[in-house]
Parts: sequence; structure tokens; C-alpha cells
Amino acid sequence: SVLMKRIALSAFALFVLFALVAGVSAQATWKPTKPINVIVPWGAGGSTDQITRLAAGELEAALGTKLVIVNQPGASGSVGTKSVLDAPRDGYTWASGAAADLATYGVQGMLDTDIRKDWHVYLSIANVMVVSVNASTPYKTFDELLAAFKKNPGKISIATAGMSSAGHIGAELIKRYTGIDYKHVTYDGGNPAVIGTISGEAQVTTQLAVEQADMIRGKKLRPLAVLSDKPLTLQGYGTIPPITKWIPEFESGPNYFGIFIPKGVPQEVIDTMNKIWPEVIGKSKKIQEYAVSRGAVFAPSFGQDAQDKAFAYYQPVAWLYWEAGKAKVSPDTLGIPKP
Repeated sequence: SVLMKRIALSAFALFVLFALVAGVSAQATWKPTKPINVIVPWGAGGSTDQITRLAAGELEAALGTKLVIVNQPGASGSVGTKSVLDAPRDGYTWASGAAADLATYGVQGMLDTDIRKDWHVYLSIANVMVVSVNASTPYKTFDELLAAFKKNPGKISIATAGMSSAGHIGAELIKRYTGIDYKHVTYDGGNPAVIGTISGEAQVTTQLAVEQADMIRGKKLRPLAVLSDKPLTLQGYGTIPPITKWIPEFESGPNYFGIFIPKGVPQEVIDTMNKIWPEVIGKSKKIQEYAVSRGAVFAPSFGQDAQDKAFAYYQPVAWLYWEAGKAKVSPDTLGIPKP
């Protein structure tokens, strides 16, 4: 009958529709057939290494493959990042680190890359810098340290993970607001910079709270200020005062960290990551616990949202480098307007 034919046609039309939808879903779902290499362009134990290992562990089940962490430090993270750019764009080689580093390699003349044009950005946490001193130094408060810097220009040493590292940004921000000068002692990562401060190779470090947390708790480092307008409460230690207590006009936004996938990889890789990042990283209890215990901020994002968050921090950083004479290329020529 006509009715039966219509029912049959409707059923067939539904079947075709479901098949098409299933086909689209299958296209958008990436099933890796081998391990994924995640390059950490800094030393083991530092801020990038810590959060990348944690995020990789969370992503493995969702992707159904192993994520292999490869530490490749050198030239403030640009060596490892370049190796990702040079690798085949098959989706099996990712980068990691701070978005501000990735965004300012061009400004510093280290690497010809643009975070907005060349990378898919997946952010997990935001980190803050802390000014800490070797526990055997006499400085008990930030203003005592500041007075010492002013009395001994260029003599007091600050340990950082190198040019463009979070610690270096922190030191340069303090210099910009106070006019101090310091002796820069560089390492291949935040963890070695912290160890260097404890061993007495440097008196001060301005590296991230996550890298200093254990040594602060162990009383090997004395934290004097967090580079923020809010105090930092560190589990097992207490509260570190904000630098705005001494420099009210001080401004420093959150320093976002994450995983970066170069553009040009198959679209299914990005479709899959866009789906699992908010589901897996956005709800990760392990990363939330890590943030609480180490003085970081849980702040997952991806896509344009991640790009906007990153820009709000690296725009002033890029200009800080340029105005301090630490950059080779003016940020405005790279599409980073003056804030």
C-alpha cells in the first residue's frame, strides 16, 4: 500500500541520515595508531615538565595511546619548540610550555613562529611568579631585598630558567617598576634555577610557585612576595603577600601553560582534541589538586578562548622585552600592538 511505501521510505531516509551523521562523527574522531611525542622544551622537574606529564597522563585513556614526554631544553625553550615545527605534521609531535614563551620567540629573534597563525593552543593552568631568597640570606621582607638591590646595583644575583622564562619576566617587571639592576644567573629550567638558589649560586629566584613549593615548605627558600595583586596561599606553608603591598601600581596577569599542536596536522586530530580537552582536562581532579597544592590556578581552555587568554599576558610581556632592550624585533611589526 501507499502508506507502507511511505513508512519504508521514511525508515530508509532515517537510515541514510544516521549513516551520514555516523560518517561525520567517524571523520571527526582520531584514533592514534602509535604513541604521541610531547616535547617539553625545558628541563625535567620544572613547571612545564610537571603540568605536561600530568595532562599527558590524563589524555592517554581518552586517546587510547601512550603520550611520550621528551625533555629537549635549550635556548629558552626555542630548541625543543623548533623540533616540533620541523617534525612531520601528522599529529604525532606536540609542543608544550608557557603561551608567553611561544608568543615571544619571534620578538626575541629566536624562532620565526606566531602563536596565532601557527599553533592550536590548549591551556590547562595559570602560574604565578614568587620572589624568594635563599633561607640563609638576611632578607626577611620584600622591601629589605629592594633596599639591598638599590644599594648594590648589578651585584645581587637572580636565578631564572633563562631569557624569556617566567622568572626572567618577573625580574624584568620588578626592574621596570623599581629601577633596580641585578645579576642574571640562567639555567635550563625552573627546577635547576631553584636548586641553584638553594645551593647559593644565586641569592634570589623569581621562578614560578609550582617550582618553588616544596623548597618553600621545606624552609630552604624564604618567599617574600607573589607577583600578583592577590596573596598566594600555599598548602603546607601559609600566605605569601602580594607585591602590590610594596608596589601598588604593579601589574602582572596570569601566565598560562599548556600543550601546543602545530597547524597543518589532519583536521581529525584537532576535532578530537577540541572534544576531549574540555571533557578530560576541564574536569581533571588530578590537575585541580596539583593547582591547589603547588600554588597554581586551574584554568583549562582551548581554541579562540585560549588564544585570547594567552594574548592578554604576552602582549605586555612582548613590549616589556622591547622597552628593556631585550628584544630584537619590535612587537608591532609582528602584529602585537602596544598595550
